[in-house]
Amino acid sequence: MKVTIENKKGLNKDLKILIDKETMKSHMDEKYEEIKGTVNLKGFRPGKVPKEVLKRQFGKAVFGEVLDKVLKDTSTKALEENKIKPAGQPKLDLKTYGEDKELEYVLSVTELPKVDIKSLEKIKFDQYTVKIDESETDKRIKEIAKNQPNFKDAKPETKAKEGDLVALDYKATVDGKEFKGNEGKNTQLTLGKDLFLKGFDKQLIGVKKDDEKIVEAILPENFPEKDLINKKAKFNCKILNVKQPEEVKIDDNFAKNLGAKDLKDLKNLISKQINDEYKNSLDQLAKNQILKEIEKIKVEEVPENLIEEEVKLLSQGMPEDEAKKNKKTFEEKAKTRIKTGLILNEFGEKNQIKVSEVEIQNEVQKQLRMMPGQEKMVMDFYQKNPSAVASLRGTVYEEKILNLIKEKGQANKKEISKSDAEKILKEAHDHNHDHDLEKKNSKKKSGVKTAKEKKPSTKTVKSKPAVKKTKKVSKK
Repeated sequence: MKVTIENKKGLNKDLKILIDKETMKSHMDEKYEEIKGTVNLKGFRPGKVPKEVLKRQFGKAVFGEVLDKVLKDTSTKALEENKIKPAGQPKLDLKTYGEDKELEYVLSVTELPKVDIKSLEKIKFDQYTVKIDESETDKRIKEIAKNQPNFKDAKPETKAKEGDLVALDYKATVDGKEFKGNEGKNTQLTLGKDLFLKGFDKQLIGVKKDDEKIVEAILPENFPEKDLINKKAKFNCKILNVKQPEEVKIDDNFAKNLGAKDLKDLKNLISKQINDEYKNSLDQLAKNQILKEIEKIKVEEVPENLIEEEVKLLSQGMPEDEAKKNKKTFEEKAKTRIKTGLILNEFGEKNQIKVSEVEIQNEVQKQLRMMPGQEKMVMDFYQKNPSAVASLRGTVYEEKILNLIKEKGQANKKEISKSDAEKILKEAHDHNHDHDLEKKNSKKKSGVKTAKEKKPSTKTVKSKPAVKKTKKVSKK
């Protein structure tokens, strides 16, 4: 194989590739040997059909398959040997080809630009840690204690009030008739929470131990007996006990009941929990800073074909005249995104960052936990949409790249209070909200629909030349 690089214009290159006649002949002979053992022709034993007969019968189909394979193999090899990473699909132009001929073709390719990633190791960003005041931790522990009250038996003459725990047996009827599941034993209700049936608790206010009380309530939409839905039921209630809440003592025993070693350990755990609530959001701000810094890195030339593809995505769904009007704005945005994606991709490749199937599954599981009750729907979505899995892989890949850049970069470490963290996050949220609103309003004025925002693409560009498929050999 002889490769000559011609017509160098910036990122555009033409590779003239020549495969001599003898090499092509050897490929053809190999293919004939391969099919000889599988072809059945009248008058010939299996595996004994002469090459000339095979050539007459299957010559065109064999040449088509050989040409297809040689073009794929040699074009990929030519790009690899010349260290050319194509931006998109190369164009292939056949010049000379045919049986008993040399093969000559031109591969026109737009190359991905060289990007300098050294500056990423000196990239600066703010890294916040939130110092949680002891009073914040104590406040959170008190809230937990308040939501986990202890109850003690009230005196027999004590009337139940909101917040008390009432234990009761009941038997219910609808229109004087009993129904399936109409009885309850030692049912415990905290008055005021209204967790049983709407309005049920309120009717128990004022009851005492050993009282009997008729309570009326409407059976709900999700009641198992469908013909009783929205019917009024009468509950004959026997009050077993009334208990009053008592303040939970916050001590080592309380901490142990929550899974901590002691109260000191619980305070440390709660402090970490509060910190973690802010950590993810503050980390995202740091990553946004890194992306802004990456945007400042110079890339001499961005491939035009990638810009065109990105502009198409940005203007998707817009009227043609509006897309033309906003073309320059979209081109600038496209260049920024592509440039950022190229830099991140180069960094990922240089540092051999990979995404494993385990990491993809972990990400899917994370989404399942965020959508309780919809697990099957989420799983079906990913099983039926390979593009969604590819998008998820891209997100994980980008996350790993940004995390490594953070590790190698120069963090401006800042310890801030909880109130400072809230202020920083609010300002960032307001800034993004104002930016989105401004964008939305400007689109409304021009009658253009808002294009969905996309992250920088870190998708690796594959180098597969566009070769017309030829018919396969019919094996009879």
